[in-house]
Amino acid sequence: MLKLVRLALTAAILAAVAVRLRRRARMPARPAAPRGAAQGPAAWWPGRPVRSRPVWPVWAAVAGVVAVVLVAALLPYEDTSGARLQAQRERDSALVAAARRTAAPPSPAPEPAPTPDPYCSPATGPVTVRGTVRGTVRPIDPEVRRAVNRQWRRIERWLKANAPRTYRGLGRPGRARTIAIAEAQMGVHFPDDLRASLLRHDGAAGFGFGAWFDGASNLSIREIRDTWRHECRLDSTDRGDDPWGEVWSGRLIPVLVFAGMEEYSAYALVDSADGSVGWDDTISGMGPRRPSFYALMRAVADALEEGKVFDGWRPAVERGVLRWEIVE
Repeated sequence: MLKLVRLALTAAILAAVAVRLRRRARMPARPAAPRGAAQGPAAWWPGRPVRSRPVWPVWAAVAGVVAVVLVAALLPYEDTSGARLQAQRERDSALVAAARRTAAPPSPAPEPAPTPDPYCSPATGPVTVRGTVRGTVRPIDPEVRRAVNRQWRRIERWLKANAPRTYRGLGRPGRARTIAIAEAQMGVHFPDDLRASLLRHDGAAGFGFGAWFDGASNLSIREIRDTWRHECRLDSTDRGDDPWGEVWSGRLIPVLVFAGMEEYSAYALVDSADGSVGWDDTISGMGPRRPSFYALMRAVADALEEGKVFDGWRPAVERGVLRWEIVE
C-alpha cells in the first residue's frame, strides 16, 4: 500500500514538472530590452499583449492522477504471489522426488532364511548292548585304548608327584553306557580315543588337556552333553561345511573348558567327523590345533614330564596345583 502511494505521488510530481517544462518550451523568446527604454513588457515589445496563463488546470490534472492512483490502491487487491510461490515450490519438490526415485539403486534382494544346523536336531535312537544302531555301546579299538591309558599313566605319575591337589581332582572312570546315551542324545559318535579317555577319567576338576593362566578342566560325559545342548541353543544355524569357520557347529564335541572363560564359550572341541581337535585361544579364534585327541594328550604329557613348551605355555606348580606360565 505504502509503495503504491509513493508511486502515485512520484508520478504526479513528474507529470507536473513535465507539463511545466513543455509550456516553457512553447513560449517565444523575448528580445533584449534597449538601453534607456521604459521598463515593463509593453514598453519594449510593441504589439504583444502580456497576459498570464492560469496554472490551475495543471494542478487539477496532477490532483486527478493522484486521486486515480489512490482509488486504485484502496480497491481490494488479491496478492497471488504467495500462492504462486507455494505452487512453484511444490512443483520443484515433485521434480526432486522423481529424480531421486529414478537415481535410487534398486532395493537389495531379501536375504535367504538361515539354514538350521542338522547336527543340533538329531533324532535319538535306542541304546542297546550290541548292534549297529546309533546310540549303541560300541567296542573301542584295543590298540587305541592301550595308547590312551599309557598317556594317562604318564600324566597321573607326574601330577601325583608334583601337583597332588590337581591329581586329586581327576574324575572316576566313566561308563560305556553313559557315553552311548550321550551319543544318542547328541546325534554324534565320540572318537575312540575320546571314549577311552572318558572311561579312564570321567572329567577332571582343575586339570585339562589345555594350557591357560588358571588351568582348564576336562568335562565329564554329562557336562559334554549339557554344554553341547547349550551351544546349540545359542546358535543353531548352519553357516557352511567347515565347522571351524562357524560360531558353532553341532558336529563338534566340547571336551574341555578354560578356567574363568565359561561365559565366553572358550572350549576345546573334537570334530566328530574326523577326530581333529581345536579350541579358541581368544586371539586368532577357533581353529584346529591337533590332528586327534590322543595327539593332544601326548603333547600335554610331554610338556609335564619333559618340561616342553606346549602351545606357547610351560607347566608350573603353585601350592600343589598345576599352573601354566606363558613363554615370552
